[in-house]
Amino acid sequence: MRSIAGAIVVAVISAGPVSAQQLTVEQARAIVAPWYDLFSVQKGHDVKAVHEQVYTEDFQSCSGDRPADCHDRDASIQMIAGFAQIIPDLKLEIKGIFVSGDKIIVRSEAKGTPAGEFFGVPHTGRSFDLMGIDILTVRGGKVSHTYHIENWIGAINQLRGE
Repeated sequence: MRSIAGAIVVAVISAGPVSAQQLTVEQARAIVAPWYDLFSVQKGHDVKAVHEQVYTEDFQSCSGDRPADCHDRDASIQMIAGFAQIIPDLKLEIKGIFVSGDKIIVRSEAKGTPAGEFFGVPHTGRSFDLMGIDILTVRGGKVSHTYHIENWIGAINQLRGE
């Protein structure tokens, strides 16, 4: 399964435009780490300021190709600000960063225990652990677009005890 997933990621990033300057992994981490850190240490951080630091004004985050599958920077600010209440112990860790031209691919792991009902699952006190993949496009040192996928079905099953 890993080799198939790896081939898909390579095919996706190879198909995109390559910028004149290749980002290093260190540069890529410096660009995206402040945003990923928000998920683990939201209290005391200015979510809007971090979004303005990391994302372009016309930023789009998409989980699919339909317009309804995308949201802008303002919607992202609202979503992230709410995570502290929904999952107060949420921890998100970057597990890998890969770079190709102006694309940054981040593999991450999120863990947490919802404080109440979550995605229709009643509060059980159980935690979840899920993997996420983000393909981010960088423009002018900021992220302008991201495609992302998380295994929320697996997380819901974990919360249900399945």
